Amino acid sequence: MPQTGKIPATVITGFLGAGKSTLIRHLLETANGRRLALIINEFGDIGVDRELLRGCGDETCRDEDIVELTNGCICCTVADDFVPTMEALLNRAEPPDHIIIETSGLALPKPLVRAFNWPEIRTRVTVDGVIAVVDGAAVADGRFADDHDLLNAQRMADPNLDHESPMEELFEEQVQCADLVILNKAELIPDGLRKKVEDDVARHLRTAVRVVPSSFGRIDAAVLLGLGAAAEDDLDSRPSHHDTEGEDEHDHHHDDFVTFDVHFGEIPSPEHLMKTLAPVIAEHDILRIKGFVAVAGKPMRLILQGVGARLQHYYDRDWAGNEARKSCLVVIGQQGLDTAAIRTAIEGR
Repeated sequence: MPQTGKIPATVITGFLGAGKSTLIRHLLETANGRRLALIINEFGDIGVDRELLRGCGDETCRDEDIVELTNGCICCTVADDFVPTMEALLNRAEPPDHIIIETSGLALPKPLVRAFNWPEIRTRVTVDGVIAVVDGAAVADGRFADDHDLLNAQRMADPNLDHESPMEELFEEQVQCADLVILNKAELIPDGLRKKVEDDVARHLRTAVRVVPSSFGRIDAAVLLGLGAAAEDDLDSRPSHHDTEGEDEHDHHHDDFVTFDVHFGEIPSPEHLMKTLAPVIAEHDILRIKGFVAVAGKPMRLILQGVGARLQHYYDRDWAGNEARKSCLVVIGQQGLDTAAIRTAIEGR
């Protein structure tokens, strides 16, 4: 806890698919005994998001310390969702040592940081730092996110979103508010382009903000926590395209977006699953797929993360003795997906 006596909070922002959840998972594994609370606002199946962040193996990862906000972009529902959630965490008999907030990929970080000046929480919490997670491979390709269609679908699916920022502006909002930028997926940046990518990101940054490359979000808590930024007292140095704009109304069509989950048993091998999923993703134009899988003969749970045709997998922890060895994947795409055909293809692998 900082010398002010306030509980530190870290805001983690970045586009959907940049690797925020993976970064947080590694942060939990390296928390070194800190009691952490998580506020998750990212889009997707909430139960699976919770499962992906659980189970790092100690008391810092208790299920009751993971709070999900499901009513849309966190920066647009501050009064209704964020402030009451913070109050509930702070009023616990044993408050957390540190609060981690994963924003929606569409969130403007500055309005969220400004919310820490609300009277209900200002005297009790400080923003230790804003961390922007950037998809390095996407930037190397001249884009801001791996799948723009997925971001647009997410935008349309959020009835509470009250800002309509172009992709470039939203990228600038996230990195200009940051105290630390994680250039994730560094292993996918082509040789010779790393310096150019870092320079492309750095030209949007405030003075003295560092860019740290990362693969699979492997950045320890010692690097991410304890920045001491007190960002809520430093808002004027964090430029925003929305600083002088009023409240605008926008139409949203959440029926253009669909998400559903697929449950099945053990698989023979990760390679078998990849061969099954690749043609299904291509045929049905699936935007995002993620979840956890039981592999026959393996004591550890397999995590799957897919954005478009790019699939990544890794083992994260042992299955608990009283835990059913089951598999669950969340599929995200545009309205009109043939959910029955997708389920049959995956379940009947």
